[in-house]
Amino acid sequence: MTANVTKFMKIVNGSNEHCCVPLCSASGRYNSSLSFHCFPKNVSLRAKWIHQVRRTGFTITQHTKVCSRHFKPHEIVTSKKGRRALVAGAVPSLFEWNNYSTKERPGVWERRARPPSPERVLEPAAAAEPIALPMVMDHDYEASPTVCVDRQHYEQLRQEIDTLREQLKICHLSKFGLQRFASSPEDIRFYTRFPSYKHLMAFWSLISTATSKMIRVTSRDKRATSTVTESPVTRPTKLLAIDELFLFLTYLSTGCTQRELAHRFNIHRTTVSRIIVTWANFLYTLLGSVCFWMSPAAVKDNLPPEFNAYSDTQVILDCTELRCQTPSSLVLQSEVFSHYKSHCTFKAMVGMSPHGALTFISPLFEGSMSDKEIFRQSGIQNLLTPDTAIMVDKGFLVDDLAPGTVYRPAFVIQRAQMAEADVLETQSIARLRVHVERLIRRVKENKLFETTIPLAISGSINQIFTVACLLSNFQNGPLVKTWANEV
Repeated sequence: MTANVTKFMKIVNGSNEHCCVPLCSASGRYNSSLSFHCFPKNVSLRAKWIHQVRRTGFTITQHTKVCSRHFKPHEIVTSKKGRRALVAGAVPSLFEWNNYSTKERPGVWERRARPPSPERVLEPAAAAEPIALPMVMDHDYEASPTVCVDRQHYEQLRQEIDTLREQLKICHLSKFGLQRFASSPEDIRFYTRFPSYKHLMAFWSLISTATSKMIRVTSRDKRATSTVTESPVTRPTKLLAIDELFLFLTYLSTGCTQRELAHRFNIHRTTVSRIIVTWANFLYTLLGSVCFWMSPAAVKDNLPPEFNAYSDTQVILDCTELRCQTPSSLVLQSEVFSHYKSHCTFKAMVGMSPHGALTFISPLFEGSMSDKEIFRQSGIQNLLTPDTAIMVDKGFLVDDLAPGTVYRPAFVIQRAQMAEADVLETQSIARLRVHVERLIRRVKENKLFETTIPLAISGSINQIFTVACLLSNFQNGPLVKTWANEV
């Protein structure tokens, strides 16, 4: 049955059935000579129908039918009662795009006449003889095992290949990643704050086994947990785990925006944000699980000679502030505004052992909070004992909160000047307490904390700052070079 012989005539009491095939307007209301057939229930046969119909994105129901125009005549049988049905395994094959015919279209080689093969013209004897190069055998078994190539053309192609290889090598070297700077300690120090590639690899060897169980932030409300070792094929991003660590360290060290990092690493900005949050949470959990608070005995074993007059000192405390974006809410502005910095800030308390190791980090608090209140809420009181002392600045009026001795510079109270003993004690304490400020300066060498912290990352800034403080123990040597041989 073809399109030319099928006539469409409006009939009385016609059915509402119609054909679902594209470019076919057959309907049971206008032609009673057509029959309409439902899609088969067999899964494989139904898939063949869908493939032949060439219509995707539609839902097949019991009313979705194909008319008899698209089946071959022998595929349609009529019962004694005049009911038309399809034979088993029938598949529609006659359509508008094949002109309602099953005859295969001849190929291009068959449709077009082939030009006569030109006869080979021999070169004069005076011309340069072509060189014979071995030809890679494929499927043309009638071809000669050698082929004649013009020497000059061959040399040009070879030079072009060499040029392309050099360009490809330059493209590989220009890829922004850890391996690009592996041979440059200055670049490693600039991008990661580690002194060399060897030190960075030593730190990576400590945490690499734990990355297989890293919890990745994939969206705001969805988290994916990986419990197997990841490969470059199965990873959520196209960066290796060590390159993701390099991206996170670069974000801390240089303070680059996420958009700039996305251009450098050739990934999407949202992917950069998720990598930063993922690694901040991962290192916060991993490094924070290690107890870096030292016992009084361990502190005394590593006590420098300069602290002999204050041998019971357990920790040296000081507060530091990070400038943050001003909130639009006036209530939040009043909470985070620091009169000392005249700006909205986050505030944290950092503790250092006498020999220079960072041993305590408090969470970030509002900039308006006093040093004494931060000391109260930080939880350091639970770590101190009555036989240990702390060394603080003048702003820490915590004598009633600390269980032990508090070494603090003296105040001038209703006196014209300090007593000679107070001056000497103040100088002695200030000379030792200044090392905690040097430790904080090491943390703030990460350019991220020199910028104004956007409120967009306020949910993870506490983890980021804590990780930066913990990494300072791995990235730097002793604060005083002479202490390296004494402790």
